[in-house]
Amino acid sequence: MTDSDLLDPWPSDAERASEGSLRPRKLDEFVGQARIREQLGIVLESARRRGLPPDHLLFSGPPGLGKTSLAAIVAAELGVGFRVTSGPALERAGDLAAILTGLEPGDVLFVDEIHRLPRAVEEVLYPAMEDFQIDVVLGKGPGARSLRLDLPRFTLVAATTRTGLITSPLRDRFGFSARLDYYVPADLQAIVTRSAAILGVAIDQAGAEVLARRSRGTPRIANRLLRRVRDYAEVRADGSVDEAIAEAALELFEVDRLGLDKLDLALLRVLCERFGGAPVGLATLAVSVGEEQDTVEDVAEPYLLQLGFLQRTPRGRVATAAAFAHLGIEEPRGPGAAPAPGSLFERDPE
Repeated sequence: MTDSDLLDPWPSDAERASEGSLRPRKLDEFVGQARIREQLGIVLESARRRGLPPDHLLFSGPPGLGKTSLAAIVAAELGVGFRVTSGPALERAGDLAAILTGLEPGDVLFVDEIHRLPRAVEEVLYPAMEDFQIDVVLGKGPGARSLRLDLPRFTLVAATTRTGLITSPLRDRFGFSARLDYYVPADLQAIVTRSAAILGVAIDQAGAEVLARRSRGTPRIANRLLRRVRDYAEVRADGSVDEAIAEAALELFEVDRLGLDKLDLALLRVLCERFGGAPVGLATLAVSVGEEQDTVEDVAEPYLLQLGFLQRTPRGRVATAAAFAHLGIEEPRGPGAAPAPGSLFERDPE
């Protein structure tokens, strides 16, 4: 594996334009996450005034909320190089050493999915983050010796969807940690409007509201739905998007009024219709919908939990009364019946 296999340079402006990238490039273009934007702005401004790279940064949260975009914004705001890799791509300590020794002073190194970093590679990262040095072993066997190399001062920006899987020694070496939350509809509407302007799509306020409500609180999903609605509008209408066009397009692409897709609805139907509200184990649930357990647990369940349609109990997954109501199914009563719904954001009992 070569250095170029591990690093993905951020695309140039020309490449961004050709690919229609919707990522913000500056902090003031980033919509939502107001407190994090304010905190990050202070960290970056302080670093600029001191003339030194900022502390290492850790962004966590569900997929699609802007962790990669914020990492690129850090580099753009500081006017330095931006290098991208990921935890699974760094299989050996030598892979990381090759990347670190190729950095320029002040560069930002972005490591996505850092919770999947192998332990041997993580050990190399500790002195690099603290002392900007790495230890390289030369030779093998009794004649092997260790050589310490100095590194240019750089900023490591890491992203993770599973903060709990990051070891404490690694987590403690980040000077700033921020968790991104799901977006409110008003912010998603602003994101849709901005993205539509970049893509050259005419969309009115009502159409943007429809997309915002069905985007599951996630900008990545909002932009994906916008592209599909654009396609529908170009083929079946005059190319402009209003409320009626947006709703018709999303109905065709099987996204309901709450943003539930085909997998979400299949899970709810299994829980409500096939098992009548009784607890269902994760493995049984995954087999019933023909998906892997990780897909059910990491992709579908978080949003269903957020809506209050699903509860995790020691006995298994249980559909709430709200799930029955959404499907238009009468909730069964008696032994094994689904419990009454709790708070919209009820804490996971597990």
